[in-house]
Amino acid sequence: MADHTLDAKGLNCPLPILKARKALKDVAAGETLEILSTDPGSVADFQAFCRQTGNELLESSTDESVFRFLIKRPAA
Repeated sequence: MADHTLDAKGLNCPLPILKARKALKDVAAGETLEILSTDPGSVADFQAFCRQTGNELLESSTDESVFRFLIKRPAA
């Protein structure tokens, strides 16, 4: 279960990433952020985002047309 959730459904690239970056500022170190998106490009985007920012992509799944990502903010 995620500590925080961001609903980015209906938004197209780059908005899910931009909103996630902003939301992660309110996530404490070691906590998780769940992002829900309908943009198919967000799969590759969130993989690259986590590599570039040092956040950990714990899960990536698809349920019908909704993509779910679970990102963990690194411990300080």
